[in-house]
Amino acid sequence: MKAENKGTVIIIGGGIAGLSSAFYLVQDGWKVSVLEQYTLENNCSYGNAGMLVPSHFTPLAAPGVVAQGIRWMFDKKSPFYVRPSLSWNLLNWGMNFLKHANKRHVDRHAEVLRDANQYSSGLYNEWAKMPGFDFELKQNGIILLYKTEAVRHEEIELAKRAQDLQLDVDILDAEAIQGLEPHIKLDVLGGTFYKCDGKLYPPKLMKQLIAYLKDAGVTFHEQTAVTKFLLSGKKVKEVITTKGHFAADEVVLATGASLSKMAAKLGVKMPIMPGKGYSFMYRPSESHRLQHAALLLEARVAVTPMDGQIRFSGTMELGSANDRIYRNRVQGIVESVPKYFPDLDVQYPEDKIWFGYRPCSPDGIPYLGRLDKVSNVTVAGGTGMMGISLGPAFGKIVADTLANQPSEVEIKTFKPDRFDY
Repeated sequence: MKAENKGTVIIIGGGIAGLSSAFYLVQDGWKVSVLEQYTLENNCSYGNAGMLVPSHFTPLAAPGVVAQGIRWMFDKKSPFYVRPSLSWNLLNWGMNFLKHANKRHVDRHAEVLRDANQYSSGLYNEWAKMPGFDFELKQNGIILLYKTEAVRHEEIELAKRAQDLQLDVDILDAEAIQGLEPHIKLDVLGGTFYKCDGKLYPPKLMKQLIAYLKDAGVTFHEQTAVTKFLLSGKKVKEVITTKGHFAADEVVLATGASLSKMAAKLGVKMPIMPGKGYSFMYRPSESHRLQHAALLLEARVAVTPMDGQIRFSGTMELGSANDRIYRNRVQGIVESVPKYFPDLDVQYPEDKIWFGYRPCSPDGIPYLGRLDKVSNVTVAGGTGMMGISLGPAFGKIVADTLANQPSEVEIKTFKPDRFDY
């Protein structure tokens, strides 16, 4: 039975959060239009690691991150870098980050981050059963590999916390870890195996999701940049773009790393710092097949088998967005691989480097829910490194919000205008 017509929605942003919102809203009876500043093939949802991570219950703003980041700042090939700048936005973001990098903050948000990721993972299972969807979903876990005693100690403590949160995780020695990957040699001290995690192939997911939405009647407007909002009282009356005016009953902001600038057009402070990450694809020999996605912990590199290849991704460059590829950062990823996988001969990929921007909030917590100042605007963003993982959950919660229905996950700490003071 066709859902009733509930009204019109404009979604600004064609990444996974925007498309997931369109998915559930159109099913719920809304007439949906998606405005994308660039093209549907040009956003951060395509080149990421493709990991589903209930294991990532610790916000980016956590104890020890600042000290580690300072040490990495002096290494040109390190996985973390803050580009020096006189920008007030960067300074303000950093001050808020320092304020939240403590154990109390982590403990307060561990359960809700776990719940949101688990909910999203279950929704992916539902998507994978639908006609037209085959995006290489594998819920076979992720292995976290370490080479040093210091990281081993940290990861065992984190795994025990995960077990307290009822997550399925094993602490394994080098021999047991090697047993999980019989086709490729590992050089590690040990690792943790988060059986609760999974992975998928992002380009397939995005293309299949767009095809589904077009068939369902969603209208897409590419290369359409929002320049202004016209308000009437506490509501957006029209969205003004480079390709005309758009009116709707509801507006969803899902613009990734540009979310802060978009919110500012509504007079709302929503700090976001773009975190540039790089990835590239590598085709191993047939004898070096990888069975599980993995994280190389000391190197902060993600390793994901997909499309018959392996995607290596990593680095976090905080600062204003630009189109430069910093070769040292990519070279750091390349050089880390044989330290864990000595049989892999990975070379600098030259013209095959992808980069994108993670939308990082200063407290490491996403922005999700209605705005107070503008009653018909709902936000879905600030997911940091968990964009793909949280996509379906964000979409379903957006649809529940617009329907004035309670969601499966309590999102009050995700309040999108919490920094608007």
